[in-house]
Formats: sequence, structure tokens, C-alpha cells
Amino acid sequence: MYDQPRPDRARPAMTFEQMLEHVRYDGVYPTRERAEEAVRTVLAALGRQLVGDERVDLARCLPVEAALALTAQIPDTARLTGWDFIKDLADRTGTTPAVARWDTGAVLSVVSHLAGPDLLARILRHLPDGYALLFGRAEPCRPQEAA
Repeated sequence: MYDQPRPDRARPAMTFEQMLEHVRYDGVYPTRERAEEAVRTVLAALGRQLVGDERVDLARCLPVEAALALTAQIPDTARLTGWDFIKDLADRTGTTPAVARWDTGAVLSVVSHLAGPDLLARILRHLPDGYALLFGRAEPCRPQEAA
């Protein structure tokens, strides 16, 4: 369904319009405008949580318009778990947690593809628990600390 990501990452694997169409299809949104709203709000929320090289590298993988939505946000000092991310997004957008979760899944599944498995693994290592599921991946088991 998706084009293969470019190995050199010099350019995103798809245009913003193509990204919107994938999100529209995955999220079963009735209009392109609704898909764009989801892309912008979810990426802004992710931009508040993602820092460092992973933030920069992800921005390089995204179409310019999407990268700007991600990087225009100043990262929050409070690190949100995946569930708290959904609740915060619902509060900011005035929707329900179910709608926020749906939007997040539709957008981050496309972002996951654009990022590729290596970058996605790095991103997930730097985010609190609960984000793997938001990206459509199984939550990794974290080693338990010794008592």
C-alpha cells in the first residue's frame, strides 16, 4: 500500500498530500480536511513529547508540512505515558479519549512507516510506556529493576 521508504532519507517517501490520503484511508475520515486536522494535532502533541536526535531524524522523514507541525512545538517537561498522551490530546482538542486514540492511531501508523523500524525503535526507547501501541506496535517488555 505504501511506497518503500528511501534508504538515503534525503527526501520523505511521500508528499504531504499522499500522507493525508493514507491517513484519510486508515482513519476512515470523510474528508481530506478532517485527515489534515488529525495529522496536525497528533504531530503537534508528539512534538511536545519527543526530544533530541529522534525528533530531528523523524522530522527529516516527514513531508515538510508534517515536520513543521512536529517541530513547532516546544517539548514539555512533563513526560506523558501513552494513555496520558491520549487524555492530553483529547483535552486540547475538545474530543473524547476514544476519538483522540483513533486519530493518534491513524496518524502514527503512517508516521511509523515513514520513520522505518530502526528510527521507530529509537523513538520508542526514549518515550515513556504506552507509545508502542499508539504506533501500531507491540509494547516491548522492559527489564524489571532489582529490588
